[in-house]
Amino acid sequence: MLDGKSAPRTEPSSWTVAVRNRLQRGLPLKHLLPDRQPVFVGSWVYIFGVAAIAGLIWVVLSGCILAFFGPQWWHQSGVGRFVNSLHLWSVQVFFVFMVLHLWGQYFMASWRDGRAKTWMIGVVIFAFSIGTAFTGFISQQNFDGQWIAVNAKDATNAAGVGSFFNVLNFGQMYGLHIALLPMLVASLIGVHVLLVRMKGVVRPIGKKKTAEPSHQEAAS
Repeated sequence: MLDGKSAPRTEPSSWTVAVRNRLQRGLPLKHLLPDRQPVFVGSWVYIFGVAAIAGLIWVVLSGCILAFFGPQWWHQSGVGRFVNSLHLWSVQVFFVFMVLHLWGQYFMASWRDGRAKTWMIGVVIFAFSIGTAFTGFISQQNFDGQWIAVNAKDATNAAGVGSFFNVLNFGQMYGLHIALLPMLVASLIGVHVLLVRMKGVVRPIGKKKTAEPSHQEAAS
């Protein structure tokens, strides 16, 4: 018999409940979609990462168009050459701001306060981006691409990876450039941004940590 008081409701124990509770603890909506940021985020050093992502968006959009129409189009058509140039310069913008972001966060010691994973993933993104750009230059299907591939062949053979990473194989290089490596870079960037949302942006060295730095200051 019950004494008239209802028993406390308990949530069912399942992996979905465990994942939901973990997400609610680690990434509340106020961190995922913040409406306020610390005033120090207004510094230009915090803009480089966003600018790199903006460049990456243009890289992906122009790259999808190039992959759809193929090498003959981007070499012989005026529109194709324009899109090809847009793709190239978007890559330059992406790398310039990514390097600025990397060095800026290095000198700010961005691995502080439990952000080591965020920092290490950023370094891995940089490494995979170099591989993506390298396979892209080889996939140009012009004299520059052939020259880079022939010279890189000796380097890969000397490193002992030429047996499975054949830079003279256009199909392999093109597949790596438009499929595998971009998916890895995009996925890692997603994880990187998610960790930034969970941990918040790193504060300048010497600035005292507040209880909720993302909500104590006025919106930037």
